[in-house]
Amino acid sequence: MAFELPDNLHPNCGPIAWMLGTWRGNGHGDYPTIDAFQFGQELIFTHDGRPFFHYMARAWVIDENGEKVRDAAIETGFIRAVGDGRFEILLTHNTGIAEIWEGEADNGKFEWTTDAVARTETAKEYVAGKRLYGNVEGDLLYAFDMAAMGQPLQPHLWARLKRA
Repeated sequence: MAFELPDNLHPNCGPIAWMLGTWRGNGHGDYPTIDAFQFGQELIFTHDGRPFFHYMARAWVIDENGEKVRDAAIETGFIRAVGDGRFEILLTHNTGIAEIWEGEADNGKFEWTTDAVARTETAKEYVAGKRLYGNVEGDLLYAFDMAAMGQPLQPHLWARLKRA
């Protein structure tokens, strides 16, 4: 699907402009404290001309046939363009976690590292993360590594999404 840069795109958002729009696909998850699983996901990146994107993601667990089993994670927030390919990311999750990330983008690659994590009293332990988003053959590929539940930073989620 062809993608055109919006006329009102803020120049500082240029390095991640390719992400704008809606993306859907499937991925895999694994971690030492849970059973491996597959999931479907939708990511939505929007903007209004100011130097930030609004981001929303929702996921659902799927079975081996790709059929939805149950709803899973939801996260939303803002990707703030600082300039020179640098970004500040603020995310909140339905699981009671709020995060601040620092990111850098260049040549179709967008890498995030956590700067701060806050949790509600009932949220599971989560202390750090690293994300890598890439434009690969026109698809959005990503990987999410996390440190949680007493485990060191390690792979947790990976997916390939197509522009919807």
